[in-house]
Amino acid sequence: MFPRIQRSLHVVLCGRVDAVCVVRRLASDTGPSRKHAPHTIDIAGQVYSTDDWTNVNQGLLSKLGQNLHMQKHHPLNLIKRRIENFFYKNYINRRSNPIFSVYDQLSPVVTLEQNFDSLLVPLDHVSRSRSDSYYINSKYMLRAHTSAHQRDLMKSGLDAFLIVGDVYRRDEIDASHYPAFHQLEGVRLFTEFELFKDVSDSTNLCLFEDGKRLADKQAFHTIDAAKLVEHSLKKTLQDLTISLFGNDIDLRWTDSYFPFTHPSWELEIKFGGEWLEVLGCGIMEQELLQSASTADKIGWAFGLGLERLAMILYSIPDIRLFWSHDSGFLSQFAGLHPEAEVTYKPVSQYPQCTNDISFWIPDNFTPNDFYDLVRLVGGDLVEQVSLVDEFFHPKKQQHSHCYRIIYRHMEKTLTQEEVNVMHSKIEREAVQLLGVEIR
Repeated sequence: MFPRIQRSLHVVLCGRVDAVCVVRRLASDTGPSRKHAPHTIDIAGQVYSTDDWTNVNQGLLSKLGQNLHMQKHHPLNLIKRRIENFFYKNYINRRSNPIFSVYDQLSPVVTLEQNFDSLLVPLDHVSRSRSDSYYINSKYMLRAHTSAHQRDLMKSGLDAFLIVGDVYRRDEIDASHYPAFHQLEGVRLFTEFELFKDVSDSTNLCLFEDGKRLADKQAFHTIDAAKLVEHSLKKTLQDLTISLFGNDIDLRWTDSYFPFTHPSWELEIKFGGEWLEVLGCGIMEQELLQSASTADKIGWAFGLGLERLAMILYSIPDIRLFWSHDSGFLSQFAGLHPEAEVTYKPVSQYPQCTNDISFWIPDNFTPNDFYDLVRLVGGDLVEQVSLVDEFFHPKKQQHSHCYRIIYRHMEKTLTQEEVNVMHSKIEREAVQLLGVEIR
């Protein structure tokens, strides 16, 4: 436990990243030791040694410090400010000050303990694998969610806060997925008095009991406390969603699972004739609060993706556009108030170029390794990668994959010759780095 709240806040909040990241070798005076010196990664002046867990690449590290959510009039900044304004307006204390504080420049470099263990993520959970998360080394990683800061902020004495920042996950490549994106997270804790103060007769009500874990409550929580926290959470998020999408939006709750909340839900909206998930939430696991020295409180948490909301609200068709410096894109959001209604108008639609690649895969192959390699070589010229065919050769006892790669430049027409050069490089790198055999 931190000795003082002021000092703990300084420790948590001063870890911002606003410098270019570089990969280099440790300096050495002799030839042989330089040859065998370990690689290092320099992030905002902090040097990290790499090891067998390291899977970040220079293309990904270049995203650190761009802080799109902090760039004035960027669509992600407009969404962020709109959500902040909702909480500032609707949740104030007796002195008319906002209850929720905002932390939007926390360093995306966290420990594995912060990202997983502090949130009760099981040791065998898929998110811990190198094929799902980005590791700097066996101790540090790029956060996979803003929840990695929950415990530290609660330990510092905060009980109502929003966290906003860039997060990193290895994923497929298409118009709605990108290895770097932005999350907004909310947490609110209640004392016994705060939770029951509006109940007409709260004489026999309490937060905790030594009970059983059920579908609608944790073992430590009374059913009264669980239901009141659920009501607070769902009302808050329904009101937020209505403020974003209007009074006529159709909403529905679905049960879900997250390691750090129980019970857990997802909120869906009906948009364009389809049900779309917009956020996940739940009642925080009491074990998590105990580890943050707030065992006498109960609370809820939620998380949402800023890109997903912006794509829906502004009709932005491709997630790569958020990283574009094209004035034709950014100018459409310049000078707008966060509450303004705007529909993105494509500047132009450049044609696609499509190439297929087929190869025999080694035993340790994972699709996300290939997606990362394609993204590293092709950058944002790659619009989509999809697995279109699988084949098992009974005599060779080998598996084959065929991927279709769609290339499209956001600002000009690509020639097939340009694409072929890039595609050949992807083939060479796949053979060298992934051990595949081109068919």
